[in-house]
Parts: sequence; C-alpha cells; structure tokens
Amino acid sequence: MLDALRASGLPNGEPFDVLVIGGGITGVGVALDAAARGFRTALVERDDFASGTSSKSSKMVHGGLRYLQNGDVRLVYEALRERRRLMKNAPHLVAVSPFMIPILSKDGVVSRKVARALGSAMWMYDLTGGWRIGKLHKRISGKVAAEHFPTAHLDKLSAGYLYFDAEADDARLTLAVASTAAARGATVANRCAVVSVETDEDGHANGATVEADGDRFSVRARIVVNAAGVWADEVRALDEGTHPDSIRPAKGVHMVIPWSKVRNDIAVIIPVRSDRRSLFIMPWGENDDGTFRHAYVGTTDTDYDGPLDNPQCTADDIDYMLTALNESLTVSIERSDITGVWAGLRPLVNASASEGDQESTKDLSRQHQVAESSSGVIRVNGGKLTTYREMAEDTVDRVAAKLGKRGHATRRSSTRRLKLIGSDGSGPASRNLTENHLWRRYGSAADEIRALIAFNPELAEPLVMGQPYLRAEAVYAARNEMATTLDDVLMRRTRAHLFGRAATLDAAPRTAQLLAVELGWDAAETERQINDYRQICAEEEAASNEHYADVAHTTD
Repeated sequence: MLDALRASGLPNGEPFDVLVIGGGITGVGVALDAAARGFRTALVERDDFASGTSSKSSKMVHGGLRYLQNGDVRLVYEALRERRRLMKNAPHLVAVSPFMIPILSKDGVVSRKVARALGSAMWMYDLTGGWRIGKLHKRISGKVAAEHFPTAHLDKLSAGYLYFDAEADDARLTLAVASTAAARGATVANRCAVVSVETDEDGHANGATVEADGDRFSVRARIVVNAAGVWADEVRALDEGTHPDSIRPAKGVHMVIPWSKVRNDIAVIIPVRSDRRSLFIMPWGENDDGTFRHAYVGTTDTDYDGPLDNPQCTADDIDYMLTALNESLTVSIERSDITGVWAGLRPLVNASASEGDQESTKDLSRQHQVAESSSGVIRVNGGKLTTYREMAEDTVDRVAAKLGKRGHATRRSSTRRLKLIGSDGSGPASRNLTENHLWRRYGSAADEIRALIAFNPELAEPLVMGQPYLRAEAVYAARNEMATTLDDVLMRRTRAHLFGRAATLDAAPRTAQLLAVELGWDAAETERQINDYRQICAEEEAASNEHYADVAHTTD
C-alpha cells in the first residue's frame, strides 16, 4: 500500500482520483464508495483505523429515539433506513438488539403520565422507519419488565416499553469497510500521517505530503477529501492556513461492569434523576446459556474542550454514572466493580463558526455536512455511525461531479446493496461459544482463523483469560489487518482492553511475544510495545482515580 502511495508522487506516476484523509468510519466509507464507483482511490490514516471516535462509540446502530423527541424526524428516518441497509450488507456484524424503558409507579422520572407521551413517540419511531427491522414496539407488564431487569426496584416497576434497534462492534465494522474498500482496489494505509496539503500553481489541492515509517513523500490526487472527524479542523488548518474552529467535540463516556451485577438480558434505558438525562445498560458478550460476560453503561454527549488525542473517562464521569446507576438498582455497584472504561469524542458541527468558503454552515448538529474549501478540498463533518454510508455517498457525489466521467468510473453509488467482506456466509458453523464469536467478528472469513488453528493448534488458546478472543486472532490481525502495534490488537482488532483492562494487561507480554514473531520485533521493540500499552492503562486509571502514584505502582 505504501509503495502504491509513493508511486503516485513520482514524476511519471499516475495520481489517484481521490485521496481520503482519515481512517474512521466516515473516511473508510468514502473510500469504499469511491472505489466501488471505479475511481482510483487512496486513504491515509495518521494512527490506526478506528483509533479515534469510531472505536469509542456506544456501539449502537440506531435511529436515535431522543432525536425524534427533539423533532428531528429527517435524521431518524435516514438513520433507520441506513440501519436496515447495514443489517443486510453486514449481517454478521450488525445484530438486532431489544431496548427497554422501565415505567415506574412512583418516584420515577418516567411516570405513567410521561409514559403515555412516550408511547406516542414509540409509534412515531416505528412509523418513521423502526418497522424496517421487522419488529414493532410494545408495552410490557411489570412482571415481564422485571424478568428482563431483575435488579431494578421491583416495587416501583409497573410496566415498560420494549422497542428494537441494533448493535455492532464499531471498530470491527470500520475495519470491515476498509477491507472491502481495499478489495475493490482502494489503497489504504494506517500509520500514515498527513504533514501538508499540496496545491498546484492555481492554488488547487492536488495531493498531500505524508509521513510513514519515518519517510516523507508526496501522494498525488485530483481530489482531496477531509474525513478526519474531530480532527477535521487540524486538516483544514493545513489546507486553509487558519484553524476554523468549526467542530464542537462532544464527549461520551462508558464504563464496564460484570454482567452478573445487573443481570439485564436486554438493553435498558434508565433516567438520571439529577438532570433528566438518561443512561443505558447494555449487555455484551453472550454465553451459550443466554447469560452475558459484561454490561457497559454509557451516557449521552456532553461538551468537551480538552485534548482531542486522548479523551479520558474521569473520576467525575464515573461518579455521575455510578450515582445514577445505583439509584435505579437494588444492588450496589462500586468503583472496584469496574473492569474497563472508554471515552470518545463526537464531531458535532459548531453552528457559530464562521466558514468563509463556498458554503455556510447551518446548525446540523447530528446531521452531516459536505462542503468545500477555496482550494477544492471536500470535507464531510458531523453525522453518526449509523449514517456513515449515506455520508460517504453524499461526499463522493460531490467528488464525481468535479471529476466527471473517468474511464470506467460511474457517477452512481452502488454501496446501498454492497455486501461487506464476510457477509456471504449463512451463519456460524455451530451454536457453541467459539463459533458464534468468530461469526460475529469475521463472518465467512472465520475460515481463515480456523485454518491458522489447524496449522498450529496452540493458536486456539485464549488470548486473554476470561475473554473469547483466540491467539489466532492476534496472528490474523498482524498478517491480514494491518495491525502494527500491541494496542492495535488489544484495543481495536479485539476489544479485550475495553472490557477487561486488568486481565488484558496481564496478557500483554504474551501477546507481544506472539506479535514479535509476526512483525519482526526485536527484544527492545517488544519491551517498548509492552511499556506503551502499560502507559495507556496507567493514564486511564489515573484519569478515573486521583491516586496516580498507587496506580502507577500497581502497573509497573
């Protein structure tokens, strides 16, 4: 991939039609759409695929019921339509997930009066597009609600609303889109940072200078697309010379606890009494017997003005979630119960920013925006995980309008029905835990994991104790998925770090030794990779615990 990027900048090299900057879900979506239309496409990512927002979302593919309550019917309609397309194009990655909103008989934020209004909103949600999932909402009795949420205050639980959305491993979905783009001919590279945006003598953007493996070189392209998410303004500063302050990051935080503490068998939305917001409790990692390994708790967006590169789940964030959670439970969840945390930033459009280019920004909030700078760099901002494909289609429509017909390229998008890699199978080979796990992550490509194990049975051993990931998955990530660091494997190719930080830290040296063989690390590099991962763990714990010295001591 790097050789192909370098070749485009040589004196006799052929430039790409499209160069996409950013390897999150939006960027890889743009690369797939452009490649599927026949455009010669490249994508570069500074860090790793999905290393920013696209691995740190709430892992829901949903319409957004709360947006409907805010009157944003168009966004909900588009999201529900895209949700159905994703379920068809990646059935192994996107699964139906039931959600319950409890109705409390007394002392509850969702009272019976509020519940009647909520029921009307549920019907509107279904009519807007919720029906596409094949199920309609329903009101359930207090007895049924208690069966789904046995640790709630059952004396106050009078009923509930059950509706249906979908869930997906966000990093896995991003990687699948990137892999499908590569299979369609796109050149994609992680660890390839943009240093500057290049222009021709007329001031039109015609590529970028990038840095990879300590080497700087030029990548030429007829059109440059800025799909850098919360870092879009940094790319705009390279292009336009000034930082436009057009992105207003919003932070979402999540914490993971053992499922056995809450025992909800479906996702539950609980109100926060203090500020009328809500939390969700999502079960994750189903066992053969219908129980789960983890539950994670998350919040809605809050304004954020800290560093973009390393947002943290702070002590205040955890206190907020624990307080709200414990108000809704008959059991007590303590800090010591938390096994993992994550925080991500969402790139909301700042309505107050002055644009100064060909389009003025409207307050699109959760809507997306496609605009163009004076040098011709096309950018896409805003949006949400569920609508990434539509965002990409709108962006490449703009690209196609500028490029016109080139060779066999078409101006029409084909991604509405384009299956992602792994989607051509009929389901897991059997109902056991390992087969279900491999199917949900790789689909039909799970055969390649099985082949690694057949060649070396030791690769069937767990990568991290207490988690379903296999050692073969780390080898596959290094050989087939551009994993280049230990944290690539532990945080994104698998999600071991998110759901069990302590156990994953224990497994880090063994995993590093496994990757060292694949990636050619010497002893010094292997130790550096382990120390880098230890530092990530220490920083997370320090942010959520004031006693940094104690944390640093325990991770040495």
